[in-house]
Amino acid sequence: MNSGVNYIPLFTPNVPQSAIEAVSRTLNSRWIGQGPQVDEFEELLSKTFCGGDPGIAVGSGTDALHLAYLLAGIGPGDEVIVPIFTCTATNIPLLYIGAKLIFVDVDPVTMNIDFDHLSGLISEKTKAIAVVDFGGCPVDYVKLYELIGERNIKVIQDAAHSIGGSYGGVSVGSMADFTIFSFQAIKHITTGDGGYLSFKNRDLLPMARRLRWFGIDRVSKSKGHWDNDIKEIGYKYQMTDISAAMGIAGLNEFPQTLELRKTLFRQYLSHLSSSNKVSVIADSNNYDGHAAWVFSIHVEQREKLQQKLIEQGIESSQVHYRNDRYSIFGSKVPNLKNMDKVEETYLVLPLHTKMANSDVDRICDVILSD
Repeated sequence: MNSGVNYIPLFTPNVPQSAIEAVSRTLNSRWIGQGPQVDEFEELLSKTFCGGDPGIAVGSGTDALHLAYLLAGIGPGDEVIVPIFTCTATNIPLLYIGAKLIFVDVDPVTMNIDFDHLSGLISEKTKAIAVVDFGGCPVDYVKLYELIGERNIKVIQDAAHSIGGSYGGVSVGSMADFTIFSFQAIKHITTGDGGYLSFKNRDLLPMARRLRWFGIDRVSKSKGHWDNDIKEIGYKYQMTDISAAMGIAGLNEFPQTLELRKTLFRQYLSHLSSSNKVSVIADSNNYDGHAAWVFSIHVEQREKLQQKLIEQGIESSQVHYRNDRYSIFGSKVPNLKNMDKVEETYLVLPLHTKMANSDVDRICDVILSD
C-alpha cells in the first residue's frame, strides 16, 4: 500500500455528536431499556418515511424481517420467492420458520430482482415475495404489483439499504405490505444495531408488539395484576431507549446525511457513468430516487482492480454474495444465468459521511487509470 496517501475505508459509522450526547443523557435517566424514546423514534419513522403507517422498532433489521414473515402468515413449507443476491439476513429468518425458499435471479443492471425470471416463478403456491433494494436502488414496486395482480401474495421490502429513497415519487417505506429498515453500525442512521418494521395493516400492530416481547401484552402487564395469558410464541426483539436516543439524533440530521451521500453518488456518476472500463450498478431512470448507501460497479478483472485500489489506500469489497453459496441454503441453484454471469464482476466502492468529493475523484482516477 502507498503509505503517502490518506486511507479511504469502505465503510465507517456515522455517529453524530448529538447522538453521543443523547446516549449520555439516557444513561443518566430512568429508562435505558424499552421506554418513551422507543415510542418517539417509532412515531418519527412512521411520519418521516412510511406515510403514517404503523410500525415497531426492534433490535436489528433481521428481527424486523423475522417478524414481517410471521405477520405475513408465512408458515412451515410455504413457498416464498427471495433474492439470490442479498445479505443473508433477508433469507435466514425464513429458515427459522421452515419456509421453502425459491431463489430469483438478479437484474445485472441493478442487482435487484430480475422481473423476467420472477414472472416464471410465481404460482398458486407462492405465499410471499421478499425483495431487497440493493445499495439504495429501489425495486420497481409498480411493476412488481402489476406482476402479482389479484393474487393474494404479500410483498416484504428489505429496505436496509434504501431509507430515504423513492421510486416514481413514492417514498421507500410506503410501497410494500411490509417494509424493514436497518440501523446497523454502517447504515445511513445507526443505533449501534437496530431495525424497524412498518406494515400497511394497522390491525397487526397489537400482535407485532406482542411478538416483539415474549408474546406478552405489555400494556396489560403494566396494570400490576397477573391477568394476561401468553398465546403466541414471542421473542426478545425490542429496541432500547439507548438505541432509540441514537436513532432520534441520527434522524434529526438525516436530511444532511442523505444529501452528502447523494452528492458523493452523483460525483461517482459524473466520472464513471460513461466509462468503457466499468459499468455503474443502478437504475439510470431513477438516479434521483437512489438512497446512496453504496456505489457499485461491474468490472472485468475485478481482483486486479481491487489490488490496484488497495495499493493506493482504497478499500473495496463484494460485501454480499449469492446466498446459494452457503450450505444452509442447500446447493447451488441452476439456471440463474444473470447471477452466474456477474458473480465475478460486481464491486462495491467507498461511500460514507467521512468522505469528500475529492476522495471520489481520487478513487475514480485510480479506476480509470491505465
